[in-house]
Amino acid sequence: MRLLLVEDDTMIGEAVLDLLRAENHAVDWVRDGDMADTALHTDTYDLVLLDLGLPRRDGLSVLRALRARHDRTPVLIATARDSVQQRIEGLDAGADDYVLKPYDLDELLARIRALVRRAAGRAEPVYEHGDVRINPATREVTVGSTAVVLSAREWAVIEPLLARPGLVLSRAQLEEKLYGWKDEISSNAVEVYIHGLRKKLGAELIQNVRGVGYMVPRS
Repeated sequence: MRLLLVEDDTMIGEAVLDLLRAENHAVDWVRDGDMADTALHTDTYDLVLLDLGLPRRDGLSVLRALRARHDRTPVLIATARDSVQQRIEGLDAGADDYVLKPYDLDELLARIRALVRRAAGRAEPVYEHGDVRINPATREVTVGSTAVVLSAREWAVIEPLLARPGLVLSRAQLEEKLYGWKDEISSNAVEVYIHGLRKKLGAELIQNVRGVGYMVPRS
């Protein structure tokens, strides 16, 4: 997944950035509201982790502008503003969930998984397709009864495809799941990871849609 972290506190930002990258997410980190608004205008994210008390532009203003553009990107507000009225204001402005600082990092990861799952129209926490089964919480992958080990970037490719069977993702869209702003993009990376996934999970799981991209067919 590609995530946008909006956090002006350096200590918190570095801790969360390290956590999310350790979970093999591509993460862009911005430290004020104007930069967040610019990033959301120019890039596509699976989720935004948004602080409210930001320099230059308040987080609620960023959120309202996002929703005014009819952008449905899941937004998880992470803030020290703990009054009930402030939580109501954030949810009414279009936030999908709230976590209060200081937050437990495992809970943060669970909330991110839940929001991304909900955005994909899924309730079940485990993705299954034929005899392939993946668990986003534990990163366990099985084919039948056999455990399979995926690299971090193979996981980043297969998860969004399995989350929405029938949806075609272009090469550029899959690259967005693999790389943040500072990462160097390999010209044939997606093809390499697709090849590896087919060898590990079955040649028919990921299908080419000529001239468009890749998909996992509906069961």
